[in-house]
Amino acid sequence: MIKKAAAIVLPTILAVGIIAYMLYRVWDDLLVAVQNAVWSYLVLAVVICVAAWFLRGFRYRSILASLAVSVSIWLSTACIYLSQTANLIVPARLGDLIRLFILKHEADATYTSGLSSVVVERFFDIVTIALLGAVTLPFVLNVPDWFITVIYVALALCGIFVVVLFSVGRLRSENKYLKIGIDLLNQVKQASLSAKGIVGLSALSIVIWLTDVAICYVIALMFGAAVPFVVVTLAIVIGNLVKAVPLTPGGVGTYEVAVALTLSLAGVDPAVATLIAVIDHLVKNGVTLAGGVVSLYVFGDWAVTLLRRAFSHSLDVSEVK
Repeated sequence: MIKKAAAIVLPTILAVGIIAYMLYRVWDDLLVAVQNAVWSYLVLAVVICVAAWFLRGFRYRSILASLAVSVSIWLSTACIYLSQTANLIVPARLGDLIRLFILKHEADATYTSGLSSVVVERFFDIVTIALLGAVTLPFVLNVPDWFITVIYVALALCGIFVVVLFSVGRLRSENKYLKIGIDLLNQVKQASLSAKGIVGLSALSIVIWLTDVAICYVIALMFGAAVPFVVVTLAIVIGNLVKAVPLTPGGVGTYEVAVALTLSLAGVDPAVATLIAVIDHLVKNGVTLAGGVVSLYVFGDWAVTLLRRAFSHSLDVSEVK
C-alpha cells in the first residue's frame, strides 16, 4: 500500500514543486502580465481544445474500425477522455489501459485489439510530433543541441518500429506469450501500414497536432506575445516529447518547463513564457478532466469503479465481463 501511494504522491509532489518554482522566480512580472491579459482569448482556446478532442475521437474511431471494432464517435471520444483523465494521476501513462476494459465492456472488443488501438494512436502521435519538430528546426534560431537529439531520436525509434512491423509477418512462435506479442504487432501493422491507414491517419494526426499548437498560439496572443507560429510549434513538440518521459502524472511540470524554455529562447519574456506554458497545459488538462467526468456519466457506475481501481493499481482483466 505504501509503495502504491508513493508511486502517485511523489511524482505529484515533484510536479507541483516544478510549477511552484517556475511561478515563484518570475512572480512580480507574472502579476503584471496577468493584469494586461485579454481573457477573451482563453474562451477561444477552450473551444479549440474541445474541438481537438473530438478530432482525436474521430481518429480513434478510424483506428478501431481498421481493427474490426465498430463504435460511435461519442464512445471513442469518451474512451480517450477517460483514459487521459486517469493519466493525470496514474504514473507511466498506465491510464491508457483503461481503454481495453471500456472497449471490452462496450463493444466486446478483445484486449489485444484494444491494446493495438492504443499502440497505433501513440505511434502516429509520436511520429507526427517528431516530424513537425524536424520541419520547424531550420526556422528557429539558437536551438539547443538536445532539442535536435530528442527529435531525431524519436524519429529513429519510430523508424525502427516500422521495420519491426514489416518484419513481423515472417515471425513464428509456439510460445504462448510470444504469439500474443506477434498477434499484437500484426494488428498494429494492419491498422497503420495500409495505404488507407497511412494517408488517413497521418492527415488526421497533422490536423490534431496543429490544433494543439493553435491552442498555445491563442494563449500567447492573450498575453500580447507576438510569437511566430513556427516557434510555438517547436515549443509544443519539445514539450510533448519531454512529457512522454513519465516522470510526473500527465507530464505536469516537465511540459511547462520545456515549453517555457523554448518560448524564452525565441525572445519571449520569461514571465510571459511561463504563463503561456502553464495556462496552455492547464486548459488542456482542464478540458480533459471535464471530459473525463462527463464520460463517467456516459459509461455509468461500472466506469467509476474501473477508474478507482486504476488509481489504486488494481486493474484485473478477469474482473471485467
